[in-house]
Amino acid sequence: MAVELQILGRALKAAQYRQHRALDSRLASVGSTLAQWDALRAIGRTPGASARELAAATFQSEQAFGTLAGRLVAQKLVDRRAGHGRRIEHHLTAEGERVLKAGHEVADSVLAECFEDLGETERKALLALLRKIEGNP
Repeated sequence: MAVELQILGRALKAAQYRQHRALDSRLASVGSTLAQWDALRAIGRTPGASARELAAATFQSEQAFGTLAGRLVAQKLVDRRAGHGRRIEHHLTAEGERVLKAGHEVADSVLAECFEDLGETERKALLALLRKIEGNP
């Protein structure tokens, strides 16, 4: 019997939704949201990145990322600096680094719970399959 692709797609979305809700809920304990922590994570990985690069890394439009970055600047988690030409670079502040680190601890705990029913072999297989779908084997 063939797997119905719409059911498969919905199952994938349901797993993602469950994970995102748990992350968003628990990240509140460190003063962040999932969107904010994801932005801090992207900036932490690529200090000096532009809004365009960070929007792509966080699966957002440039406009949405710009709005989010503005909130992070207002919260003193991120600072923006002039780069080459019209480029604006994004960097974490010391407080941004603290929130990012605390968020990593929360995420590790949440993700451990999300994947606890899968053994290591299953986790590796799932990762390989998702990367294959993504076009990144």
